[in-house]
Amino acid sequence: MISFTAQFKAMCTNDKRHKKIHYMNTIRELIKHFYNYTKVGNILISPAMWLYRYHILSEKEYIKQTFKNILSYELNLDNPKTLNEKVHWLQKNDRTPLYTLCSDKYAVREYVKEKIGEQYLIPLVLQTTNPKEIIPDNLPDYPFIIKTNHGCGGHVRVKDKSKIDWNRIQKHLKKSLKSNFYYQFREWQYKNIKPCIIVEKLLLDKNSNIPYDYKFHCFNGKVEIISADMHRYIDLKRNVYDKDWNFIDCRMRLENGGKVKKPYMLNKMKSLAEALAQDFKYVRVDLYNIDSKIYFGELTFSPAAGFQQFIPAKWDRILGNKLVLH
Repeated sequence: MISFTAQFKAMCTNDKRHKKIHYMNTIRELIKHFYNYTKVGNILISPAMWLYRYHILSEKEYIKQTFKNILSYELNLDNPKTLNEKVHWLQKNDRTPLYTLCSDKYAVREYVKEKIGEQYLIPLVLQTTNPKEIIPDNLPDYPFIIKTNHGCGGHVRVKDKSKIDWNRIQKHLKKSLKSNFYYQFREWQYKNIKPCIIVEKLLLDKNSNIPYDYKFHCFNGKVEIISADMHRYIDLKRNVYDKDWNFIDCRMRLENGGKVKKPYMLNKMKSLAEALAQDFKYVRVDLYNIDSKIYFGELTFSPAAGFQQFIPAKWDRILGNKLVLH
């Protein structure tokens, strides 16, 4: 029998614990309200949240929390089943310098040249680490694109260089070169890339539009699905197809677009994608096809940073079943 005194002490201890939990929850709610509904709160708290999320929170905890917040299920790396889980398993367990090299938009050009030939590379205009070299005199009169090699986004498309504020572009590039894309979503392959600026010819179709971006998802060296991005920079849509170009009623984050004609030389594109995928268990190979000319875009090892939203969600598991880790 537990004595009355012992029971009373336990009740007091539990009461203190409940009060502490209630107190902490109240403080948490007040901070959330202060942050979400007051301008001053947003200004004061945002830097602290940024510091905690991107520099104090461990890689493991950041990925675990973000995974649950975006995908609404717990990340299981001990027995991964879904494609997103397996992507994160590879991120953790399959780290080699080759991943960093192939995530570098400049260094990967040598890899592509070795694997399939330089004829598939987008013409390179300029490579530099100095934003001050991005001036009209160093750039062509035809359309081109300016970007950094160590992350995603931030591209500058130039069709008429006489209409560009070059001082603004240089400031943008200077800031970008100081950033480390790893800290955005903890994709480790970006962490040790040495930043630089690259300028490439801007790919345009015969109507001067940005061409469709064909993304070949390769599982254990073989193309399993293809996603086609269309109307980039205007109203981006994405369709998903199987390897034989049969439409799959599935969304990968973006809305589906209209019917996309099977690309010319699809088999050749698949062959090139698989040649580039042989060193990896999973990789997405981006290719363009313009007037029967195929160009390499990039290699991506963790699409959507491993937080890819599938609608319906069952496709996360269906595609996960296609990827063999061992």
